[in-house]
Amino acid sequence: MENHFVKFPVLQTKRLILRAIENDDAQAIFEMRANVLVNSFIARPQMQSIEAAQNLVNATRQRFTEKQAMGWAGVLRDQQKIIGTCGFNNFDFANKHAEIGGEMATEYWGKGIAQEAFEAIIAFGQNELDLQTIEAKVSPENRSAIALLTTYGFENEAHFKNRILFEGEFLDMAVYTLHKK
Repeated sequence: MENHFVKFPVLQTKRLILRAIENDDAQAIFEMRANVLVNSFIARPQMQSIEAAQNLVNATRQRFTEKQAMGWAGVLRDQQKIIGTCGFNNFDFANKHAEIGGEMATEYWGKGIAQEAFEAIIAFGQNELDLQTIEAKVSPENRSAIALLTTYGFENEAHFKNRILFEGEFLDMAVYTLHKK
């Protein structure tokens, strides 16, 4: 698994190129993370500056170098601007496990694009990285994310009550896991 961290893997789907997140992506990432709708089911504050986006880009690239995460930029094949990010975090090499997550600009919601990215990443994770389990942590209220997860065989393994303290309120978290067959 660790040998996949030498050169960043580029994946392709019918409509997308999934490539490494680059410095030029900071503006698009800022726009997504500053959007109230994108953040509506994620316990994180809205991004406040392009500098914060650039810091996130740098941290994502560093985490790849340190073999901790793999963050892809989703780019429509006929455009240069990214429309979303996705990837694996918190690799546990000994147990062949990682977490999956992502976000997409709202104007691309409901077009099946997230499914394309998700399918490509899962296939890469299972076939190339030999992940035995892929885990997603989501808000139990995020029906779209849960529908996507269950479509691809993720099973609800846990529901933690009052798991995350965010802006003075405790929020629940659901854990969905895909087991390699």
